[in-house]
Amino acid sequence: MLRLFSIGEEIARKRKALGWSQTVLAKKARVARSTLDALENARLGELGYSKITNILTALGLELTLQEASAHRPTLDDLMNEANDDQGLDRRR
Repeated sequence: MLRLFSIGEEIARKRKALGWSQTVLAKKARVARSTLDALENARLGELGYSKITNILTALGLELTLQEASAHRPTLDDLMNEANDDQGLDRRR
């Protein structure tokens, strides 16, 4: 599941890649700079869909839907993976 802080991290990354300040993006997206700052710095619990889509649209990004992964690893899967990784340990 995609978390709001992950969206905020991606928004900050793209904004910086474009060389935009938070103020520039906030104006383009028609949201308060303080809202954008809180989103980018994981201090925002909730944000409405229209605000998120305005921000993403201003950045040339979009949300997409996909089927949720039905297979989650079991404890045995994780332990087997850890055992396999130990074989790669070059300190031995």
